[in-house]
Amino acid sequence: MESCRRTGLSGVLCSLSLLCVVLDIQLDGVLGATHVEIEHHLEMGRKLLAAGQLAEALSHYHSAVEGDSKNYLTYYKRAAVFLAMGKSKSALPDLTKAIHLKPDFLAARLQRGNILLKQGSTQEAWEDFEAVLQRSPNHEEARDQLMRANELEELQEEAHAAYHQGDYSTTINVLERVIEISPWDPDSRELRAECYIRMGDPQKAIQDLTPTTRLRNDNRAAFLKLSVLHYSLGDHSESLNHVRECLKLDQDDKECFSHYKQVKKLSKQLNSAEELIQQERHQVAIDKYESVMKTEPNVLFYTNLAKEKICFCMVKLRLALEAIDVCSEAHQRDPRNANVLRDRAEAYIFNQEYGKAVEDYLEAREFDSEGERMDLKEGLDRAQKLLKVSRKRDYYKILGVGRGANKQEIIKAYRKLAQQWHPDNFQSESEKKEAEKKFIDIASAKEVLIDPEMRQKFDAGDDPLDPENQQGGGGGQGWPSHFNPFESGSNFHFKFHHN
Repeated sequence: MESCRRTGLSGVLCSLSLLCVVLDIQLDGVLGATHVEIEHHLEMGRKLLAAGQLAEALSHYHSAVEGDSKNYLTYYKRAAVFLAMGKSKSALPDLTKAIHLKPDFLAARLQRGNILLKQGSTQEAWEDFEAVLQRSPNHEEARDQLMRANELEELQEEAHAAYHQGDYSTTINVLERVIEISPWDPDSRELRAECYIRMGDPQKAIQDLTPTTRLRNDNRAAFLKLSVLHYSLGDHSESLNHVRECLKLDQDDKECFSHYKQVKKLSKQLNSAEELIQQERHQVAIDKYESVMKTEPNVLFYTNLAKEKICFCMVKLRLALEAIDVCSEAHQRDPRNANVLRDRAEAYIFNQEYGKAVEDYLEAREFDSEGERMDLKEGLDRAQKLLKVSRKRDYYKILGVGRGANKQEIIKAYRKLAQQWHPDNFQSESEKKEAEKKFIDIASAKEVLIDPEMRQKFDAGDDPLDPENQQGGGGGQGWPSHFNPFESGSNFHFKFHHN
């Protein structure tokens, strides 16, 4: 205050003057501390970047930028971290800020031009390379990149011209070089995907569209197209995943929501049908696959799949004739489907058409080029055995029952035929001999088919009464070891009349 009186300042003005001095001293202290902190963050960022700890390095560069928003080098160094992390879109604003703060910063211009070129922005990239060459005419990298920018522009024009002419093959060939120069350009990939779709190659279209969902911030169109493509290929689960990504970006997107409802309904039906098969509820599964065909009648894959699965379920239900009809339709729709041929072969076996079963198994194995499917090999072996046995005696045919007949049905058929072919019902010696032979076959069939172990062997293609399958061999047609219809104690007694 003494100094204020000496200078003639009033009390208020003197107090304000002293306050400013104090604030200046305090601000100097704060700014000094901030500068130290910034240098610390920059040094830590550099060390962590060199060590490959990118996330930690980025955190320190964030702090450095917040501490000093006027330092162009800080932005440039943070951009370098973004690029190392593969986040070119995040690096661009930092490079632009660095150039704004220091327009003659050539390293930032060159780096931004390289990113813009990879993004397919030829005009903006060209401007950055030109700016570098104006200040440094002999800059080799800038000159080479400028030539690539000019080449890219010409190729882009050539690709679009070929596309509009309907020459999709040429468009794809040109875009291969375009994408080589600008791998981060979503437009080029989307155009090539469209060409693949028009040429009937949806798998390659999917390969091109998938990265575009990351190259654009809001690429709902790509997610929807990916969903539709996966749906058309029968991959309903992946289709559902992609359309959900579209709705995450905008839950009110009408196209995505409409497609989502369709995919979700179909996917639910298919998953439910498969669970029913796992639970061996085959009739209910058939009904569910019928619903699938109604839900999606226009995509061939789902109709073919439903027919294949219905064929399988009918075989499991032992509905031989119905299975043969459905399996034959499924085979006509998809001739190279080994599962359908396998299932129809089983239906033929139930219907005792062993020759056709062998043919189907042989054809199915043609589509198993590596021979890895044991079900086809084992099925063929069994069908061939059954065919061989059927040329001797087929116990199901003898009794006139299906392969799925239960014990009661077998005994009923046996009693009816036994009464019909009882030798006492015939007069002449030749008729009696024929009746006796048939009666023996009927009795043998009954004993084999009501004995679970013997029936299992027969169903596997081995005749348990065939001497060739018995130890010790022997000739002629044998009886089961515990049964002979002519022994005492049998329910049937014969009177042979001799003249």
